[in-house]
Amino acid sequence: MLSPRIRRLKLDYESLQQRFAGWPVIRMVGTAGMPPELYRFEYSLRGLYVAADGSILERNQHLLEVNLTLGYPRRAPQCRMLTPVFHPNFDDSSVCIGDFWAASESLDDLIIRIGRMIAYQEYNTKSPLNGLAAKWAAQNPQLLPVDPQPVAPPLAQQSELAIAPPPPKTVPNARPSLQPETAAPEYDPWSGKIIIS
Repeated sequence: MLSPRIRRLKLDYESLQQRFAGWPVIRMVGTAGMPPELYRFEYSLRGLYVAADGSILERNQHLLEVNLTLGYPRRAPQCRMLTPVFHPNFDDSSVCIGDFWAASESLDDLIIRIGRMIAYQEYNTKSPLNGLAAKWAAQNPQLLPVDPQPVAPPLAQQSELAIAPPPPKTVPNARPSLQPETAAPEYDPWSGKIIIS
């Protein structure tokens, strides 16, 4: 029988494969372990970094490493960027996810959230790892987000991969409805800009 941690690791791996299959913005480019405990993700979106001369420049490719330690999922994954990122919640050795990590959060949602952070769709200037980036973000809100494209796969793509729901039940001797059924628009929790300042 598998331990709860191994079951969670397997579930995370399957969820990541399913959610990001064919999605060009986030790609899983490497794993270690079976089930994986170490991941590498490549983001294809605009973010910022500081050049050697001190200027702030854009970068379109970013590489993230995620380590699921023995304390996972009770303890947050260790996340670090392998490419430089200029952001209030990133430093050279880590990504600050402590403000929102909970054991109930899925790993695929965390990967999306970090992508949204790279694109400055989410940032926290109140408890920054990089004070200079926090000051820059507070002074330049008109430039943010640096990449407004959706980071999460569209809900339609995700639902195509899910198991189809059962057909609606029919009620005997029920009168047919005269009003056509219209589907309510799906709410996308990743569609807004989140700023904590």
